[in-house]
Amino acid sequence: MDYRSAFHEALAKVRSEGRYRVFADLKRHRGEFPRATWTRADGTQADVIVWCSNDYLGQGQNPLVLDAMHKAIEEAGAGSGGTRNISGTTHYHVELERELAELHRKEAALLFTSGYVSNEATLSTLSKILPGLIIFSDALNHNSMISGIRGARCERHVFRHNDLAHLEELLAAAPADAPKLVAFESVYSMDGDIADMAGTVALAKQFGAMTYLDEVHAVGMYGPRGAGVAERDGVMAEIDIVEGTLGKAFGVMGGYIAADAVIVDAIRSYADGFIFTTSIPPALAAGAAASIRYLKDHNEVRVAHQERAATLKAKFARAGLPVMPSVSHIVPVLVGDAVHCKLISDILLEDHGIYVQPINYPTVPRGTERLRFTPSPAHTDAMMDALTSALEALWTRCNIARVGGVAA
Repeated sequence: MDYRSAFHEALAKVRSEGRYRVFADLKRHRGEFPRATWTRADGTQADVIVWCSNDYLGQGQNPLVLDAMHKAIEEAGAGSGGTRNISGTTHYHVELERELAELHRKEAALLFTSGYVSNEATLSTLSKILPGLIIFSDALNHNSMISGIRGARCERHVFRHNDLAHLEELLAAAPADAPKLVAFESVYSMDGDIADMAGTVALAKQFGAMTYLDEVHAVGMYGPRGAGVAERDGVMAEIDIVEGTLGKAFGVMGGYIAADAVIVDAIRSYADGFIFTTSIPPALAAGAAASIRYLKDHNEVRVAHQERAATLKAKFARAGLPVMPSVSHIVPVLVGDAVHCKLISDILLEDHGIYVQPINYPTVPRGTERLRFTPSPAHTDAMMDALTSALEALWTRCNIARVGGVAA
């Protein structure tokens, strides 16, 4: 077999569909978020404004976070030294897990190397602990959740996105004595919609199911202390397992779950994705803990974040741009074509110093390709006006239909 040809053909297929991904070589400016320097393929450079970072609150530039990381490096060095079972549990990891448990008002928390790994490892492990488990998964759950559920190799059912009537129908049809788990997200990051927290929890309880909530796009940004939408909606105590990330609003890296101590201990003891992975470096753990402590006490950052998102949505709508309905901080603008989506992204970067990545299949369904903007408290009105003007010009220049958005 000509192996190299197979790889060339696979790449050619992606390119022909207009969804070949090119990484932007960026260097962020410390203390000047969202500004960065972009290095082109030919080595030339340009200053850009980043509009698609998941560092939603700019915490990756918070001096308190950076100081904590520098201090940990001075005290403990670089790496952790191993897996958590073999020398990789430092006092920084222990402190961070305590901080996370306290944030979510749970008995315990468990760190993973990323949000992806925490979902995949935990969900794939639950069926080992609960024989005969049936998992009910929202249709728009993240790839990491889908991967974990598939890895569980147990019976699973997918309910229509945020459709509680369909979830109820599926739960009612399942054996009453079978262990069950409802897996869903709070903020769905591509559309910006939010789950019916209270309704989902009530249904799970009615049918004796556990709840597994992915809050990766909500921790730090919702609730009076930043514990997420479950905290905001008053159902945090009713969630059995909450999963989150340290790499978005908290501005660092890593993932975690928080739950009753016995659940966390069981996952710690059975999950391959935890047992056999080197733990995150002490500096990351120290930085994340500092970020969490800061955001617990600074709700004004969340208030500013929501105001910025609302302002950008309003500016887009007034300009007649097809901003998609969103009740969260996510601001998606529908393009509906992979080639056009990539073209607009390229022109924005090259001609306007605006960096926003195209969101194409398989991240979103074909025909719903979009630009996904994530305004932060540091994005000014002037930046928003420049962005809106550039998009208006490009929508006309590229002859893209202004459909699928909301009215001003």
